[in-house]
Amino acid sequence: MRYIAAPTTMRTMNKIRVLVSTLCVMLLLSSCSKKDNDRNCSAVNVVAPANETAALKAYIDSNHIDAVADPRGFYYKITAAGTGNHPNVCSGVIVTYTAKLTNGTEVDSGTDAAWDLYALIIGWQEGIPLIAKSGSIILYLPPSLGYGAAGAGAVPPNSILVFNITLTSTY
Repeated sequence: MRYIAAPTTMRTMNKIRVLVSTLCVMLLLSSCSKKDNDRNCSAVNVVAPANETAALKAYIDSNHIDAVADPRGFYYKITAAGTGNHPNVCSGVIVTYTAKLTNGTEVDSGTDAAWDLYALIIGWQEGIPLIAKSGSIILYLPPSLGYGAAGAGAVPPNSILVFNITLTSTY
């Protein structure tokens, strides 16, 4: 013998199916947000503390480095301006770089390294947009615009860092 559901039971089952299907579609759509929506693309607006900027200025002066002081507390020298549009904090960047301590010890380097700029140290977020594609820059960063009191890998805590960066491309 075959059971046939009453019309009210079938209507209730159909409503439940529609509700479950709608919830599944909403869940899928909410998990497929655009990449830009997941980014923190606001300007960082961080200024290094006075003691760090004084230490960095002393390093720049004692080594007779020809660099421009940025009001945010870092120094830079553009060795090649590049061409085209400049990246912004929401840009993806492809760079070749070396990172050194002030004593000349190389602590990091990379060739054609690709990152979202917003995810990098503040000094890069503020410094790399000063050049365009194929441009090169030397960034002199105080600790708070680099890896701060924590340090990272071969970078000791509270280190002034010198980065030589070439912006290969943006995406």
